[in-house]
Amino acid sequence: MKLKQLESLLGNLQQFDNPKIELEQYPTGAHIASRMLYTAENSFGDVSDKVVADFGCGCGTLGLAATLLDADHVIGLDVDDESLEIASSNAEDLEVEMDLIQCEIKNLRWQGQIVDTVVMNPPFGTRNKGVDMEFLSVALKVASQAVYSLHKTTTREHIKRAALRDYNASSAEVICELRYDLPKLYKFHKKKDVDIAVDLWRFVPKPKHESSS
Repeated sequence: MKLKQLESLLGNLQQFDNPKIELEQYPTGAHIASRMLYTAENSFGDVSDKVVADFGCGCGTLGLAATLLDADHVIGLDVDDESLEIASSNAEDLEVEMDLIQCEIKNLRWQGQIVDTVVMNPPFGTRNKGVDMEFLSVALKVASQAVYSLHKTTTREHIKRAALRDYNASSAEVICELRYDLPKLYKFHKKKDVDIAVDLWRFVPKPKHESSS
């Protein structure tokens, strides 16, 4: 599938009706989502025929992008049941299959590296400090091949250090810097929309026998 076609399909997906501020719910736009998954597949072969998990999947944009790029099996996980309902509806509209699980990522009880690839746009951690790192920590425990994640560019050094030192990553690489167009979703947002610089990371977990945990 061509990048433009992927972006167009993702652009038609339903997004949050009433985003929840406490969960830092922001839609992952079609522009970023399509480039994230297209790069994962076409540069690294981490999507097609793979088992892919979308952490904090929201309305399912990243996971559904993986299904469109011929992932073997896709699992979306989110704590919010309303988001999962929208994700389910989006999957039906695209006529693709995606398993959906309601849970908090930090409470995930998966044992070992049971998926190939994790894709995620975690909460930035502005409201709930450290939640972005919780997502990363769990993702690097359950993925055998790669973790793709979006984080604010301002946190780059912190992310790299933590991933390599504390979270079982054998490599941590910023693939590209993107502009995240944050629409004015919440009353406290002063401007109509805000442009945030975000990094698209690719982390490679250590093979299980090398892991210190």
